[in-house]
Amino acid sequence: MSNHGSFSGNPKTEWLVDESGADRNMRLLEDFLYTDPDGKKWLAPSGSIIDGASIPRPLWSTVGSPYTDDYRRASVVHDVACDSPTIPRKDADVMFYHACIAGGCSFLQAKLLYAGVRIGAWTSSSLAPNALSRHRLLFRVPFKSVADEQFVQDKFQELAVDMKLLRDDATIAELDAVIDKHLQF
Repeated sequence: MSNHGSFSGNPKTEWLVDESGADRNMRLLEDFLYTDPDGKKWLAPSGSIIDGASIPRPLWSTVGSPYTDDYRRASVVHDVACDSPTIPRKDADVMFYHACIAGGCSFLQAKLLYAGVRIGAWTSSSLAPNALSRHRLLFRVPFKSVADEQFVQDKFQELAVDMKLLRDDATIAELDAVIDKHLQF
């Protein structure tokens, strides 16, 4: 196991047909597991519905789209953790950071993805309920307004500049300090 954890293998999934036409969801056909650096097991049980990395559509050209790159496996356990009423969002996001690295992301990519999910948590707790989305998790639905999209892109770009300045071995507290500088939790 790397110092950032390990996965049980590759997730086995099936595409689901969405009546709205989005066709982005998948169902897990087998249990999928991530073990974090502290030995905690993050289970995504068989039957869970996932929708890929929770990246806002306006950031797809910058960060990547939901089912591409080395963060795909991390997104599976993050999706399930974010849907759990017993797991604090912050804990799920920290797990996601480590899982991204365990999945093969560079430190910079993991830092930027972590900033992205923290922006998602910030928007769901700081903006008016319908400012960007009617859904509780901003990253799971398309944006409705160009102004809202530009706002998220600008916040992310501000964070990205500072994240790039951090060392590869920056702690979560150091990442959070940069994020807190840009966002008010």
